[in-house]
Amino acid sequence: MKQIKVTLIKSTIGCLEKQKANVAALGLKKVGQSKVHDDNAVIRGMIQKVSHLVRVEEI
Repeated sequence: MKQIKVTLIKSTIGCLEKQKANVAALGLKKVGQSKVHDDNAVIRGMIQKVSHLVRVEEI
């Protein structure tokens, strides 16, 4: 199964609560932190909601 690396590149200060919750659900807490997730529709949907805050790389 394909995997993707998600990196938080901008702070969540000033973001909507739902966006903050999505970032936290992705496992990201600090700017510059990265997590690896399986590439599926659920994770892609979460990334789409906070696409302006994260960088995505395919592994």
